[in-house]
Amino acid sequence: MKIDPAIIKLHAETIGAVFVKPGSAKPAAAAPAKLEPSLIQKIQQKVPIFKGMPLNCLMNTLKLADYVPVKAGQVVFSEGDLGDSFFVLVAGEVVVEKLLQNKVCELARLGMADCFGEMSIVGHELRTATVRAVVDSTCMRLYRESVDQYPDSAAHIYRNIACILASRLKDSNIMLAKLATDKV
Repeated sequence: MKIDPAIIKLHAETIGAVFVKPGSAKPAAAAPAKLEPSLIQKIQQKVPIFKGMPLNCLMNTLKLADYVPVKAGQVVFSEGDLGDSFFVLVAGEVVVEKLLQNKVCELARLGMADCFGEMSIVGHELRTATVRAVVDSTCMRLYRESVDQYPDSAAHIYRNIACILASRLKDSNIMLAKLATDKV
């Protein structure tokens, strides 16, 4: 599993990780976390949901996030759950599954920097699929209520969600066309 060092640094700084020196029983005093402009720029470039966000908006948004560790095989959320948040995969891999005619159908596999669960914050709907960790993973969770408190950040996030959903719809249309062609 590849993990971008910038994402690890972001994760450690955001959760206030304290590093222990080898052979030391107590953690060393942690310096206040500060995200460097180069790191923020990398996040803006690599994480589609944050694309185009000004530095101050991105900083405010990252401060709102909860970081959720998920063990391999663990469900992040299930189809039919009430959704009030979306996730950005910081590290690891998840699979998106849907139950159709009593069979589990894999819809997608997502990796680092991909988002999921965003449909429920846009449409205030129930989750339309189950998301399960394939390997031990870390997700950044952002709640609709928190995002909506910062109109500048919210505008960028919702615009980027629209772009992500449009891209996924385009891919789905291509797959449906291929299925229809194969049946003829």
